[in-house]
Amino acid sequence: MVKDEYLRKAEVLIEALPYIQRFNRKIIVVKYGGSAMVDDSLKRQVIQDVVLLKLVGFKPIIVHGGGKEISRWVGKVGMEPRFVNGLRVTDAETMEVAEMVLNKVNKELVTLVESLGVRAVGISGKDGGLLHVQKKYSGGEDIGFVGDITEVNAKVIYDLLERDFLPIVCPVGLDDSFQSYNINADDAACAIAKAVHAEKLAFLTDIEGVYRDPADPDSQISKLFVKEARDLIDNGNVGGGMIPKLQNCIDAIEEGVSRVHILDGRIPHCLLLEIFTDKGIGTAILKKEGIQDYDV
Repeated sequence: MVKDEYLRKAEVLIEALPYIQRFNRKIIVVKYGGSAMVDDSLKRQVIQDVVLLKLVGFKPIIVHGGGKEISRWVGKVGMEPRFVNGLRVTDAETMEVAEMVLNKVNKELVTLVESLGVRAVGISGKDGGLLHVQKKYSGGEDIGFVGDITEVNAKVIYDLLERDFLPIVCPVGLDDSFQSYNINADDAACAIAKAVHAEKLAFLTDIEGVYRDPADPDSQISKLFVKEARDLIDNGNVGGGMIPKLQNCIDAIEEGVSRVHILDGRIPHCLLLEIFTDKGIGTAILKKEGIQDYDV
């Protein structure tokens, strides 16, 4: 007699089958940030998820941040982190620290992926002219070397994917004068997802998902459509850092990304649970109603 626990494992695999079939050879961009970057156990679980996606036929791309680690190192060298409207004020000294930290994080992730048997290449937006930027202002205020992406050289990513590498991108870009700029990692992930026509874009965050009422923990939305997302912003149901994140989701969908997921990176294996199960655990944002998660 087969034990119930083995049958449950088989049922999980069968539940994942239509998703594996639907997204085989499709590109998925994972924006990796938040607590999952600083907790070693969570970090390994996220990378295990991405490696599994690669091995079952997906074409994953990791775009990572490093805000908490940058702030820690800025403090170590005697500077005070400063933010305007949620964006880090980045003077020349802070830019130097940010680039050093982001490259350090990048190579740590490459090492972790390689240790799990998948070939990875870590690059910044400067490599091959991947991310071209112009200076970004926040409400008209100069916030230093913070960049707005104006162009993505998708060929860099395509070349790596075609040679079976897993690209890991840190969000630093160049302007017309070849000056380095720090880029918001959400913006970088969104721009790359649009440029490579990704099937999915997943944001790993420190929240459970999108809520109809932020004060009601039972109002989490499992599936959200573009029109509803716009209504949440326009009606003031979401605020703070969720507004630019939702706007990025809407922009990505309208530029051809099929699905965007907002996930709680503090939950072990959140990527697998969202992508390969019928219910999911975060918020999936879709273009239109009447489709299943694995439909075209």
